[in-house]
Amino acid sequence: MSDNLAKDLSVKESTKVNLLGLSQQQLGTLLEELGEKPYRAQQVMKWIHHRYLDNFQEMTDISKKLRDKFDEMAEIREPEVVKELISKDGTRKWLMRSESGSLIETVFIPEDGRGTLCVSSQVGCVLDCSFCSTGKQGFNSNLTASEIIGQVRIVRRILADVYPDRKRAVTNVVLMGMGEPMLNFDNMIAAVSLMMDDLGYGISKRKVTISTAGVVPGINKLIETTDASLAISLHAPNDELRNTLVPINKKYPIAVLLEACTRYAVNLGDKRTITVEYTLMHKINDQPEHAAELSTLLKNFPCKINLIPFNPFEGSGYKRPSSVAVTAFRDRLHRAGFNVTVRTTRGEDINAACGQLVGKVEDKTRRQEKYRLIASGAN
Repeated sequence: MSDNLAKDLSVKESTKVNLLGLSQQQLGTLLEELGEKPYRAQQVMKWIHHRYLDNFQEMTDISKKLRDKFDEMAEIREPEVVKELISKDGTRKWLMRSESGSLIETVFIPEDGRGTLCVSSQVGCVLDCSFCSTGKQGFNSNLTASEIIGQVRIVRRILADVYPDRKRAVTNVVLMGMGEPMLNFDNMIAAVSLMMDDLGYGISKRKVTISTAGVVPGINKLIETTDASLAISLHAPNDELRNTLVPINKKYPIAVLLEACTRYAVNLGDKRTITVEYTLMHKINDQPEHAAELSTLLKNFPCKINLIPFNPFEGSGYKRPSSVAVTAFRDRLHRAGFNVTVRTTRGEDINAACGQLVGKVEDKTRRQEKYRLIASGAN
C-alpha cells in the first residue's frame, strides 16, 4: 500500500481495502485524505476491534457520508471459519480459509486464570524442521496483517459467548501456529501492534509472544519495532544436532542466535527474559548429557526454559520421551539454577498440540510430495 491511502482505495469491489489490519495511524491518514478528522480513526477502530462490527452503516458516531464512502471503497473481512474442533480437555481448534484458498489452524488453550491463543502467521512454513508436522506441509504464502489479527478477532468474538462470565477469555497470544513469523515480518508486526494497542485488543506486551526458529535478521529488526515477548525454538544444545533438527541453524548457528537474543533482551527491561523452547524427543535430545550441555550453553543467558514433550504425528520418525526422562531433564536444569516449566500436552485428540498444526496447504514447494514418497518407502 502506498503512502496515499485514499488513492489506493478503489470503488471496484475486487480491490476494496481491508481495514481490519490497519493501524490507528494508517486509518488516521486515510481519513485525512478523505477530508475527515484523523481522530475519527479511534472511533472506527473501536467499532472494528471492540464491537466486532463489519457493517459500516452501523457505525453510528461517524457521518453518513463517510459510512457510504467506506461502503464503496473498503471492507472489514476476516478469514472464513471452515470448522471448529473441541478437545475433551477444553482446547479448541479452528480451521480457517486464507485468501490463498488454503486452510490455516488457530488454537485456544484454556487454563485456570488465563487463556492462550496460538495464531498462525503463514500458510505452511518455509522452514523444514524435522520434528514439525507444519513443515512437512510445505509453504504456500504469507498471511496478511488482516488475516493474522483476524484470528484474534474471530476467537475473541466466539469465546465471548462461550465464557460469558469472563471479561476476556483470551489473555495471552503466541505466534507459534503455522509458519515462521520473522519471515512475514511486516504483516506480523502490524498484527502484533494491533494486539497490544488499547484501541485494538489491549493485550500486555508481556503476554504477546513472537516465536522464531532462529531467523536472526528478524530478531535484529524487532529491536527497532516492538517490545513484545520473544521465544526461540532451540531444541538442541549444540550446532551439530540442531543442524539436523532445525536446518536454519546452518545459516544462523546457536552462538549467533543467542547473541541476537541478548541484544533484544536489553529492549525488554530487567525483569523480562527470553523464553527458550526445547522439544524433547526420545533418545534424540533428552539424555542426561544433553541436559548438561544445555546448562553449560545457557549459563550466561538469562532465560526461561520451556520443555515440550514431543507430540507424535504420522511419518515423523520421532517418539515421545518417557515421563522419567522428562522429569530427569527438568530436574537437572533446576539444579543448575534455571527457571524451567514442562508444557502440558493439550488438544492432542484434535491434533492441536504443539508441532501438530497442519491445516490444508496448497504446497508450492513440493515438500508434501517428497515426504509422501519417503513414507511409502519409494526411492
